Amino acid sequence: MSNSMANLHRKIDSAGDLQSVVRTMKALAASNIGQYEQSVKALTDYYRTVELGLSACARASDSVVTPYTSKAQNSGAVTDPINAIVFGSDQGLVGQFNDVVADYAIKTLATLPGKPQVWAVGERVHARLAASGLPLMGIFVVPNSVKAIAPLVGQIQIDTEAHRAKGDMARLYVFHNSPQSGSLFEPVSQRLLPLDEEWLHSLTKVGWPSKILPEVMGADTTTLRALIREYLYISLFRACAESLASENASRLAAMERADKNIDELLENLHGAFHSLRQSSIDEELFDVVSGYESLSIHRNVRQ
Repeated sequence: MSNSMANLHRKIDSAGDLQSVVRTMKALAASNIGQYEQSVKALTDYYRTVELGLSACARASDSVVTPYTSKAQNSGAVTDPINAIVFGSDQGLVGQFNDVVADYAIKTLATLPGKPQVWAVGERVHARLAASGLPLMGIFVVPNSVKAIAPLVGQIQIDTEAHRAKGDMARLYVFHNSPQSGSLFEPVSQRLLPLDEEWLHSLTKVGWPSKILPEVMGADTTTLRALIREYLYISLFRACAESLASENASRLAAMERADKNIDELLENLHGAFHSLRQSSIDEELFDVVSGYESLSIHRNVRQ
């Protein structure tokens, strides 16, 4: 009996320690969600500035054809490779986070003409994509803070630009999970390259904040290319930040479920412990009463 009580006590202590870890991870996940969501909001003003710059270039030039636009590439070259970047996670305890975005990327790429070339951000999603048979070109480490996003985006841009420098005019897609209300998220994708020329021309309709229209200094194409690179930077940064916010939201939901399960387990363990303890006390009392009655009978017989 004492051995069973000792085992239950050890289980209760272990469950309590595990619950402390789970609640710490919940707090960290909730804190991380906030900083990544704030970083996405902070991009709004930056994107507005880049958008105004692109608008000025579009107004100053009759043609906005660059190596980044669809007209500069052969739109009928469906055999051109597709460069795809899939954002996932390095760590577990995120529920179906990696499976959802990997399945979405696999199904979407299967519908696109051309051979895909995939870069994975995160070991977990890399393994999932590798299991599907997709050709993987590389893997990036998932940033662990907002400050670490910029170096990752810079490295992605370097790798993709290196392919384009070799004459590889591949289309560029990005796949990631985007946070929704509560702890929900959904997979989304965006074609970053080639840019839609109609979209660039639509920027000429963007209102300028002052009455004096700007003048583009230097070569129009040079300035336009620089602004497009900034646009790509913003798009990749937002995709990474939204993926990280979704990852932590998924982890928060998983930890909340684990916390609830541990509460139920502790309730059952405490109930079993108290029941066993009460049974032990009842047995001891029964032994005392039985001994007292035996002693009383023995005394009466002697008398």
